[in-house]
Amino acid sequence: MTVRIVDVREVTKPISSPIRNAYIDFTKMTSSLVAVITNVERQGRPVVGYGFNSNGRYGQGGLIRERFRARLLEADPASLLDATKDNIDPDKAWAAMMSNEKPGGHGERSVAVGTLDMAIWDAVAKIADKPLFRLLAERHDRKADPRVFVYAAGGYYYPGKDLSALRREMRGYLERGYNVVKMKIGGAPVDEDRQRIEAVLAEIGPNNQLAVDANGRFDLETAIAYAKMLRDYPLFWYEEAGDPLDYHLQATLADYYPGPMATGENLFSHQDARNLIRYGGMRPDRDWLQFDCALSYGLCEYLRTLDVLKTYGWSPSRCIPHGGHQMSLNIAAGLGLGGNESYPDLFQPYGGFPDGVKVIDGHITMPDLPGIGFEGKSDLYAEMRALSA
Repeated sequence: MTVRIVDVREVTKPISSPIRNAYIDFTKMTSSLVAVITNVERQGRPVVGYGFNSNGRYGQGGLIRERFRARLLEADPASLLDATKDNIDPDKAWAAMMSNEKPGGHGERSVAVGTLDMAIWDAVAKIADKPLFRLLAERHDRKADPRVFVYAAGGYYYPGKDLSALRREMRGYLERGYNVVKMKIGGAPVDEDRQRIEAVLAEIGPNNQLAVDANGRFDLETAIAYAKMLRDYPLFWYEEAGDPLDYHLQATLADYYPGPMATGENLFSHQDARNLIRYGGMRPDRDWLQFDCALSYGLCEYLRTLDVLKTYGWSPSRCIPHGGHQMSLNIAAGLGLGGNESYPDLFQPYGGFPDGVKVIDGHITMPDLPGIGFEGKSDLYAEMRALSA
């Protein structure tokens, strides 16, 4: 029997919330959920790989259905097999999806491909009957480390949310085992944001850390003004001050902010990553890179990005992906990334961990579930099963 993909399904789901960051609100946000169904059976059921796109970008159902689904299904099944002929080769599937596509234009297309790529890797690991993080470690001659650092992202602007509510939110994250928390800035005047930062720092105390995220809101003048304010505090990082493609702004900011900075969640290719490293003034001894495979053509492209980083002297341990999903957790555990974002109270059921996984001292331990491990998260798997039934 030739292993093959027999169907690809997509549904666009709302992940709306009344929160906002410095740039967008989430009241109309959507996400694509996909199922890649194979002809391989386990316990009398077909092996199905699942995927979805990260928050902050809308669902890509049109692109998935009109272009990328058709290319996967129309490809000769034998052309998508790996060297063993017993499994799908994700790189060959990626090449099939990207056939007849011009270079550049890494916006919405990268999200559609990244969503499908996630599902393909999930199916591949399930066919191999291994957790994805262990499969990745084996393929890259590494030792998997199931213990992964995670931080709690929150601190959004919310109607009626005062300083006491912000403090309660952050205290709640500490009570759940996190020791690094993140809040939004740039959606209020700088003096108000200073008050918010000081309130959170007073709440979390000296044994925990705070990161701040401007979501690309600032021009250079404002980014520098915030840098001068923020450098008074022992922050975990200052994230995405300006437009993600304004490498000059990012490079200039290093002259004003000596502490760690982070960016990359809105860069969607290894070429963009290379330009950031070449021209963005990022410092490999302290700064963090946040590329998110689910938004940037998937793990196949993320591996190319890691190769670029290695060429420029960057360790994968300086990567902490955006998105808070289990795909990046597997990459972190399998390839030695520095950790992963987490949204304890937001964007459910897509974010978070399998049921029963706890945060202890800022880390979680990956369970040995085949594939990405979606089946271990009951609320998410209910949505997935409904799509593939």
